[in-house]
Amino acid sequence: MQTFKIDSPYNNLISLKVSQGHFATTSSHINYYIDLTTLKARASEAKAVAKSLSHEYLATTIVDTIVCIDGTDVIGAFLADALTESGIMSMNQHGTMYVITPEVNSMGQLTFKDNVIPMIKNRHVMLLLATATTGQTTEKAIECIEYYGGSIAGISAIFSAIDNVQGYDVHSIFQAKDIDGYASYTSHECPFCKAGMPLNGLVSAGGLSEIK
Repeated sequence: MQTFKIDSPYNNLISLKVSQGHFATTSSHINYYIDLTTLKARASEAKAVAKSLSHEYLATTIVDTIVCIDGTDVIGAFLADALTESGIMSMNQHGTMYVITPEVNSMGQLTFKDNVIPMIKNRHVMLLLATATTGQTTEKAIECIEYYGGSIAGISAIFSAIDNVQGYDVHSIFQAKDIDGYASYTSHECPFCKAGMPLNGLVSAGGLSEIK
């Protein structure tokens, strides 16, 4: 696999590590694997990502809770601080934001435990993802938040191949146009599968499992 880096023009700490090949996610087949491991786990990079994402929101935005998907918890904590510093208000009684992560049940549905539901119900909720490729995970998260009584205050991702989901804009640092030829296909329409090209790996929120 050919691997290369794509740097953000806004911060030299933020780079995508990209590998070209044939990969499968739970919802699609893609021709590039985007490794976001250090951006999610290394404090200096996670803080830089959070700072960059916080610039997308106006001071009039209200955020009570940040819901983190795809292992973005570290970024979420820094994002809460960055939003507060930029003037974003919280309506919570204690004047600060909650940062939480949903659970996934045996049917693949996102859920919140009873002790966490008060952090969603009647709250302004920001959704934070590592990537938004087809929009399916984003849609599931929106439906989950709204089911538990929350309202969407914004959607942010490090990388997004889509601009809008269910009428909500997706704010991201990197877009599909930043990766030359980036494409996503359903498994039935994948040209690599039709050409008999084997998978290079399976992609999940935790990263890549290579197939050798």
